[in-house]
Amino acid sequence: MFIQTEATPNPATLKFLPGRTVLGDGTLEARSPAEAGRSPLVQRLFEVKGVGGVFLGSDFVTVTKTDGDWAHMKPAILGAIMEHFMSGAPVLADGVNADQEDGEEFFNEADEEIVGTIKELIETRVRPAVAADGGDITFRGFREGVVYLNMKGSCSGCPSSTATLKNGIENLLRHFVPEVNEVRPV
Repeated sequence: MFIQTEATPNPATLKFLPGRTVLGDGTLEARSPAEAGRSPLVQRLFEVKGVGGVFLGSDFVTVTKTDGDWAHMKPAILGAIMEHFMSGAPVLADGVNADQEDGEEFFNEADEEIVGTIKELIETRVRPAVAADGGDITFRGFREGVVYLNMKGSCSGCPSSTATLKNGIENLLRHFVPEVNEVRPV
């Protein structure tokens, strides 16, 4: 098994590509060992000293470190990913589904058409680009001209995430949806 690694815009995060499906559809994020029980793969990764977060995407695993040097951590992470896939164990624990959202969406019913356009733009133009960097962004709400987005994986805590939100996503949405004034993370 050959696992590729890619740097992400977040220096505390690396993207691992095992060359096979990880989740297929959906995502799963664990920001602490307490949240790792939803996935045997994530549990293995949190056993590596210095791992502070794990994000599972369709065909990649993004690992965020709390401390330590990638040169020392990377072999242990590669080993954990390889051992997991070679064992044949499931990626998700029994009864666990991907895409567990962090709360309900919120917006006024009168804005339903605007929200539909925003969601379509996020789905077709933003999420694919963000996934390429080892993260994900999902719509959470729209109120008084402000779009609220949930940032996951390498996007969460990334030094360039504010620039991505303001210069990239906000400009895109404002161009296509004049009712959008601002974009904020949740």
